[in-house]
Amino acid sequence: MKRTLVIGDIHGGLRALMQVVERAGVTTDDTLIFLGDYVDGWSESAEVIELLTELSLRQHCIFLKGNHDEWCEEWLRTGKTNDPWLFHGGAATVKSYSALSPKERKQHLHFFEQMKLYHIDDDNRLFVHAGFTSMHGPQHEKYPSNFSWDRTLWETACSVKDISPDSALFPKRLKLFNEIYIGHTPTLYYNTTVPMQGSNVWNVDTGAAFNGKLTAMDIRTKVYWQSDPVMHLYPGEKGRNND
Repeated sequence: MKRTLVIGDIHGGLRALMQVVERAGVTTDDTLIFLGDYVDGWSESAEVIELLTELSLRQHCIFLKGNHDEWCEEWLRTGKTNDPWLFHGGAATVKSYSALSPKERKQHLHFFEQMKLYHIDDDNRLFVHAGFTSMHGPQHEKYPSNFSWDRTLWETACSVKDISPDSALFPKRLKLFNEIYIGHTPTLYYNTTVPMQGSNVWNVDTGAAFNGKLTAMDIRTKVYWQSDPVMHLYPGEKGRNND
């Protein structure tokens, strides 16, 4: 059966990505939806982009753009860094690109430029890195940066998880979609390394940048597969644990 798998924030953890692809038994029949933040953290950000490019050539992939991807894209375009980015994993990303030629970097820049800010499927499910704030949906979002930075959608979903969608108290933003899938806010903040559900929102960022795992989830069955703790795959590295 064809599956749609949603994959959380990778943050330079190529080895974790390879584990998840293997453990989930990914085939070319599967659609893969990546929730963003492919870079910044572990030492193989450039290699992650290479693998994602290869995957996209053999099966249907949807790549959403995260806040860390925005930083990396700007650096690839201009060559300019900023201190917040370097502190939050960007330094490892810059180092990972040291062996790439200008032509290869340009190819990676094109990959970043083609990423989507959000995706809505045929079953009215929304996929977005972080969230949106418009009561009329992401199509009417006034500030595009919210797609990669907003946390209020997830906080709202957690606060109303026991309220029926039929209630007048249920937030309008959440009523717009059957389900919403996000990354951006590590479930480690809630003391768990597995995907979390708040109302009709699923959070699939299980802390791969820190001491958590990378997760792939089947959106139909909600079965999920995880890597080893990513820090165990990169002994001697800190990832973003020094943030």
